[in-house]
Amino acid sequence: MQSNGPLDALPLWGLFIVILLVVLLSVEFGYRLGKYRRSHHETEKEAPLGTMVGATLGLLAFILAFTFGLAASRFDNRRQLLLDEANAIGTTYLRAGMLPERGQQIRDLLRDYVAARLEAVHPGKLAEGIRRSEDIQQNMWTEAETVGNKNPNSIVVGLFVQSLNQMIDLHAARMQAGLRSRIPVAIWLGLFAVAALSLATMGYHAGLSGTRRSLAIVAVGVTFAVVIELIADLDRPQEGILRVSQQALLDAQRSMNPPPK
Repeated sequence: MQSNGPLDALPLWGLFIVILLVVLLSVEFGYRLGKYRRSHHETEKEAPLGTMVGATLGLLAFILAFTFGLAASRFDNRRQLLLDEANAIGTTYLRAGMLPERGQQIRDLLRDYVAARLEAVHPGKLAEGIRRSEDIQQNMWTEAETVGNKNPNSIVVGLFVQSLNQMIDLHAARMQAGLRSRIPVAIWLGLFAVAALSLATMGYHAGLSGTRRSLAIVAVGVTFAVVIELIADLDRPQEGILRVSQQALLDAQRSMNPPPK
């Protein structure tokens, strides 16, 4: 059901290891190539190469910033959609209490609906939670049709149907934002290609200048790997540590369950 990206076959910790290896191996390859060129082509100039290294690293930083901004904006969109859905569920619940009939049955369905929405965020429960949510939506809409057919001129029924329709639409919007709106494959490929070439050029410059391997180069490589890992974390709503808080839905659930007397 979830739209798989090019890196989804690996868990996030495994992806970090792969990214780190690619980064460090690119630096090492560039360093060894630079040493080879220095020993066999002594006339190669270093000054223009330093400018090129700065340019490629600047381009890499730009692509990282662009990709990170893309992932972060989608994260914010998922968070806003969850808040909108929680508000729509709360409004639907309140309006259900004013229906001329079937109000209590619809409220019971709404409680089950919130529980299903919260269940869907647990690992391994996504497909089952979505299936339950859609089944409950269908049941609520059937109840709304029954009430609407019996009370075609009721303003209260019309307002309830409007909020129920908005709630269903927001469910579809969250599905799109959380499962199908991912960073495109072309951007991932471009990011990895630019990262590998930029860091290889940095290592090449160090090897050509005859300097020893510096821990600063390793620190730079690890820094780039951490940023790419954060982007991948933001791009996976169901994994990692950067997840949208479900507090808005929990608050809605609590408001639907009155305290025991």
